[in-house]
Amino acid sequence: MTEPSTTRTGTGPAPAPAPDRRRPVVAALMLGMGLAAIDGTIVSTAVPQIVGDLGGLSVFSWLFSGYLLAVTVTLPVYGKLSDTFGRKPVLVAGVVLFLVGSLLCAAAWDMASLIAFRVVQGLGGGALQGTVQTIAADLYPLKERPKIQAKLSSVWAASAVAGPAAGGLLAGYADWRWIFLINLPVGLVALWLICRYLVEPGRARAGVRAGSRKTEPRARVRIDWAGALCVFATGALLLTALVQGGVAWPWLSAPSLGLLGGAAVLGAVTVAVERRAAEPIIPGWVWRRRTIAAVNLALGALGLLMVAPTVFLPTYAQSVLGLGPIAAGFVLSVMTLSWPVSAALSNRVYTRIGFRLTAILGMSGALLVLLAFPLLPFPGEAWQPALLMLLLGAALGLFQLPLIVGVQSTVPYEERGTTTASVLFCRQVGQSVGAAVFGAVANGVLAARLGGDGDLDALARSLDSPESLSPATTDTLRRAVDAAVDYVHLGAAGAAALALLVLLVLAPRRFPVLEEGTGRED
Repeated sequence: MTEPSTTRTGTGPAPAPAPDRRRPVVAALMLGMGLAAIDGTIVSTAVPQIVGDLGGLSVFSWLFSGYLLAVTVTLPVYGKLSDTFGRKPVLVAGVVLFLVGSLLCAAAWDMASLIAFRVVQGLGGGALQGTVQTIAADLYPLKERPKIQAKLSSVWAASAVAGPAAGGLLAGYADWRWIFLINLPVGLVALWLICRYLVEPGRARAGVRAGSRKTEPRARVRIDWAGALCVFATGALLLTALVQGGVAWPWLSAPSLGLLGGAAVLGAVTVAVERRAAEPIIPGWVWRRRTIAAVNLALGALGLLMVAPTVFLPTYAQSVLGLGPIAAGFVLSVMTLSWPVSAALSNRVYTRIGFRLTAILGMSGALLVLLAFPLLPFPGEAWQPALLMLLLGAALGLFQLPLIVGVQSTVPYEERGTTTASVLFCRQVGQSVGAAVFGAVANGVLAARLGGDGDLDALARSLDSPESLSPATTDTLRRAVDAAVDYVHLGAAGAAALALLVLLVLAPRRFPVLEEGTGRED
């Protein structure tokens, strides 16, 4: 490896399992990741049927917001628990909780109960997302990790394409409840494979200090329940404010200000509680170590910029280009096809020039693509944004994977779960912040172009039936949407520039990689 810099020592796991035993475990990880990956896309296409059956049109957005909140705020908790008790029990508990939530969702009798059961699903989804990524790093040595990470990325790509189609078919030809029931056989197979084949390598006691080779058995395990509750409550208030602000109520209204103020107070309480805890849920070293702090901030910026293509591009494709839902989905899905390919090949780059420079190269490409989007002609052809999304996926695959693999390789086994969870948590928070910020940007541009209050969703619905509008009105509305989405992509370019700044200023030139199996730097 080209990465070693300052000598660090730690504790590491025993050698990884034999390849023949890893295969069923990898299959289980892909099935588990598939449960979490397909959940959002498969539900979105069935919303009209769900609302028609249960009602609750005014609050249906909480089907997604409640799930997102539960996943995000539990990531740090599950990361710490996996470092304390091992990955297997946390992953098994996550799969079971997700399946129980799925079964309850299928039995929901009104919108309120369905939202509550989606939160239960999210509590399991948080364990799935964080623990699967951590186990993947445990099973594979550094040189082989891009292979498993590319497989996991391909699961997200397949889910982005198959989810909407499967949800539409089940809702249209069967019953919307089947979109939750089909999770049961998939999850049960994953659960059986995990219980049967996943044998965790011998891990050091959580009481062993990083930098020490002495193994000191710990008398008892201490769980920071107060810290977990504070993290959960702080994240819930903050994300609720970000998700619902400007949607359910104005940004400067009492609910928004109250939630943000409450999150700030609870954040201060969380810091105080964690400083006193013997085994904090979010240890201070997560932010004191330059490498981890830099990756956390860079992945947070990635979550921020990802809102532009994933949230606003489908609206652009349908409202400006006049494409149908399936064709609009294809314009976006090409990004998910190039991403895993680029990720799988990234090891050929970072083994030569290092994790930091590879990530800088990838984000520089993403910055150029995002800056090119406002230069597209109006109204343009579908292949033009599709080409940009293909290039964006390739660039981001070269950015994200080296950072995740690199940061996981700088910590020993007993810190890897917490480190991985902190990275995923920052990315999720970045997405929530991006949705709030860019939603405000888009609506502000529309208001300036059209006068009055801008509402991108309402405008997109009006353009679904252009025959009811005059040609001049249709052209004016489409140009307004085009301008709004252009400004959103400029904002995403700003997030890309922020990620580059973090890597250039904060990230070390060489990641302090630990030698496999010993805790010594390679």
